[in-house]
This record gives sequence, C-alpha cells and structure tokens, in this order.
Amino acid sequence: MSFSSVPLGKALGVDVKIPFLDPELKSYAMSLDSGYKIKREGHHTWGKWILRKAFDGFLPEVIVWRVKMPIEYGSGTNLLTSLLEKRIKDLEFEEKKRRYMKEDKVIIRNKEQLWYYEIYRSIIGIPQKIRHGGKNCPLCNSDVLETARYCRVCGAYPI
Repeated sequence: MSFSSVPLGKALGVDVKIPFLDPELKSYAMSLDSGYKIKREGHHTWGKWILRKAFDGFLPEVIVWRVKMPIEYGSGTNLLTSLLEKRIKDLEFEEKKRRYMKEDKVIIRNKEQLWYYEIYRSIIGIPQKIRHGGKNCPLCNSDVLETARYCRVCGAYPI
C-alpha cells in the first residue's frame, strides 16, 4: 500500500504516523474472522465493523457510522469534475477524444482527464515509450514499472 501523505509529510518535515499499517495491528486484523470486519446491521452492510463497534459510544454516531464516500467528496475535488463537465461541451470533448486517440494513441476517459491531459501535453509532451520492452500503460503508452498496478501519468487502474 502507498499513501500520498507519507511523501507529502516528508517533504514538509512532518513525521506521518499510520497506525492501521502497524505490523502488529495488521497481523491481528488479518487473523480476525471476516464476520467481524464486514457485517450487516439494519439496512446497511458495514465495512470495518469491529472498528466501528469499538468506538461506538465514545465518538459521535455521525462519525462512527458514517457511510464511506470516495475521497474526492470529502476533499471537495469533485467540484472540479462538475465544473469541467459543464465547461467542456460534449461535441468538443468527443472531437478531442478522437483526435488524441488518432494522433497521440492516448485514450481519454472523461472531461476532467481531457483537461489534465492538455496541460500535461502542453508542458511535457505526448506520453511515449522510452524503454523498449517492459510494461506500458494501455491507455497512454507511458512506461510503468513491471509491478505497477496503476499509471502515474494518466491514473489508469488497474493496468
């Protein structure tokens, strides 16, 4: 597992602690029956059930029993997605999507990615295979590590 908070903290001189990656806690969690990890209560199936139960009554219910949402909603970055969906017209998106596939051999998945790709392309250029052999991203052709599960250039996952 990799968390952006670790290199970010290091760059800022902050020591980042990740308690759920502590080897003893991980070992304990792996030894638990899955019924303690995922459990249905009421009309909802809860992940991290044992952790929620451990803090039930100690933390506010709205925290303990919060429905998990993608990080972009908690951070507000989904607002950019909405803005770009409105700002880039469908016809313009389809034309550029076809053009970049034909000219650059890059698959553009959505309007937000188009926006990022055009910035990338204007500064760095068209993603290219640099190494011969090895592994390349199926969506943008960038080199990726043999063990990579996602592309650091275009975000494709899984690869």
